Amino acid sequence: MQAFILTSTAFAEGQAIPAAYTCDGKDISPPLAWTDPPSGTKSLALIVDDPDAPGKTWVHWVLYNMPAALRHLSEAFPSDRELPDGMRQGMTDSGQPGYGGPCPPSGTHHYHFKLYALDAMLSLAPGATKAAVETAVKGHVLAQTQLVGTYRRTRR
Repeated sequence: MQAFILTSTAFAEGQAIPAAYTCDGKDISPPLAWTDPPSGTKSLALIVDDPDAPGKTWVHWVLYNMPAALRHLSEAFPSDRELPDGMRQGMTDSGQPGYGGPCPPSGTHHYHFKLYALDAMLSLAPGATKAAVETAVKGHVLAQTQLVGTYRRTRR
């Protein structure tokens, strides 16, 4: 079976996320692409978080019920809670749906873009939390892939 791999044309694994995708720039989502998920995939889910945030892991993006046939997300993905193709976005720790870019208070932080191939659609309303999505995917993950980018603020 082919590996399930997540990539971005904006940054490579372990490399710096360009400022355009952060609070220091346009704060838009980076382009993402992935290889074919395993056979039997019914939907995809994406969670982006920062485990280096002070006090807790900070949630930057929650996107679920992505069509199984989808192979990429374009740059500046819309932040609507619900999209016409059935995709739904959860709430970030900034209290908004959609992508919220890196904005670390100090030091270099690691941003984990985690993509899950699922054997089901999730029965979650738009605006679900990361915790709700993680609970809902339990027992339904066929494959998981991750892309980690870093960011360190150089201006304030």
